[in-house]
Amino acid sequence: MSNWLKSAIFYEIYPNSYMDLNGDGYGDLKGITSKLDYIKSLGANAIWLNPHYDSPFMDGGYDVRDYFKVSPRFGTEADFDEFISTAHAKGLRVILDLVPGHTSEQNPDFLKSAEPVRNELYDRFIWTSHEWQFPEGFKAISGRHNRKGNYIVNYYSTQPSLNYGFNNITEPDWQMPYTSDAAKATREWLKSVIRFWLNRGADGFRVDMADSLVKNDGSQSEKPATSEIWRDIRAMLDSEYPDAVLVSEWSNPQAIRAGFHADFMLDHHGNPYNMLVRHEEAGKHSYFDIEGRGDGAAFAKGFTEWYEAIKDKGNIAIISCNHDTPRLAPFYSHDQLKAIYTTLFTLPGVPFMYYGDEIGMKYKKDLPSVECGFGRTGSRTPMQWNTQKNAGFSSADRTFLPAETDKTVNAEAQLKDKNSLLNFVKSLFEFRKSRKELCSNDFEFVHAAGAEPLVFRRGILTVVVNPLAVKQTVAAEISQKAKPVFCAGKEAKPNKNGTVTVPPVSVTVFEN
Repeated sequence: MSNWLKSAIFYEIYPNSYMDLNGDGYGDLKGITSKLDYIKSLGANAIWLNPHYDSPFMDGGYDVRDYFKVSPRFGTEADFDEFISTAHAKGLRVILDLVPGHTSEQNPDFLKSAEPVRNELYDRFIWTSHEWQFPEGFKAISGRHNRKGNYIVNYYSTQPSLNYGFNNITEPDWQMPYTSDAAKATREWLKSVIRFWLNRGADGFRVDMADSLVKNDGSQSEKPATSEIWRDIRAMLDSEYPDAVLVSEWSNPQAIRAGFHADFMLDHHGNPYNMLVRHEEAGKHSYFDIEGRGDGAAFAKGFTEWYEAIKDKGNIAIISCNHDTPRLAPFYSHDQLKAIYTTLFTLPGVPFMYYGDEIGMKYKKDLPSVECGFGRTGSRTPMQWNTQKNAGFSSADRTFLPAETDKTVNAEAQLKDKNSLLNFVKSLFEFRKSRKELCSNDFEFVHAAGAEPLVFRRGILTVVVNPLAVKQTVAAEISQKAKPVFCAGKEAKPNKNGTVTVPPVSVTVFEN
């Protein structure tokens, strides 16, 4: 089992939007390679690269045309190899996005499967038995090909589902068991994709829609057949690539039981991450609502239950945001973001910082959808490097998405400002790397109630959080001799009676 993940700090890159060196308006691999020193200077030691594969980009690259080829949009095969080797030389590991559940409708294997006469790939995808069949609970696309039947998709019509089989078979004329030869062949094909990129130097994968493989496989927290497949793949990794990691987009403790090294705690309604920073539905508010309408107890209960379920088996992957999630800015100020990042990244888990979050890039509302980004488009705008043309992202007259030029929200300006969000993030990551307690399983909540200060302990460290615009006092079992070793905002002060006075919008980490 890989040991490096526990101390990893990831930086997520959406390659379309990071750095364009050839001037075509899209980011590219050479552009990313040119910014590796910047990424390392943040304190990150690992990169998650969103899909780089050949694709028609009907879903931002999550519709793969060729799993064994780099998209020409991003550069050449040599550019990819140079990116990996340069990253490794600088001490940066790289995980790639793996899209196992569906391909592009332009994928050659799918086109072979769509032929009217049975062939070696006829059962690689899921097809109904005839063209008038639209099974309930599935999205079936008809009339695109000469094959008799409709094909099932996972999401968009351009994303046909690969055939990993069915667990509970309700229509045996077209549903195959997940133990069938055809389903096993798909599993072996997926292993070949994994081996190909690990042999090219990748350090692992973030797995898109990891729970979507086997159909009719129970609830998200069960998925026994899908879990069986991932445990088989994990066994292959442990045997052949023991240093490689798998991080799942599952957002459920079942992912760890299924063999993943880490699983994302995503922005799903009512889960701990949502309760901490994004819970606005039904008149409720997140814990970091500055007016105090959140519920720290609900967050602490949910996080504790999740953590206890997986702590000895795997890790929670904790995001600042990602390519599918609205950025926290402009919903929070930079002072609030400092407190939020400190809270998120002192909790037990593996940090994932989305590109641009380190400078407080804003979620851009009301942008037209590009490459089926829809509401996600506003989180995928070009990285803001400086105040030059296209914010330093590209020399093109027209870019993939419009770049916003901002005098203060750019990397160049913030590097020069010792009080900037960017320099704060650098200090936070350096602090995290310097404290073994933050990579341990030693964790407990000391206090969590409504909008009162949140207090949790990591070994000899105690973290005290105040999300409100007013100071608060909380019982925290901290000695007056406790030493503050890191702070977002002003330092909290221990009192004689065991309480702590916590300044507005602040987080203090004490060493007891």
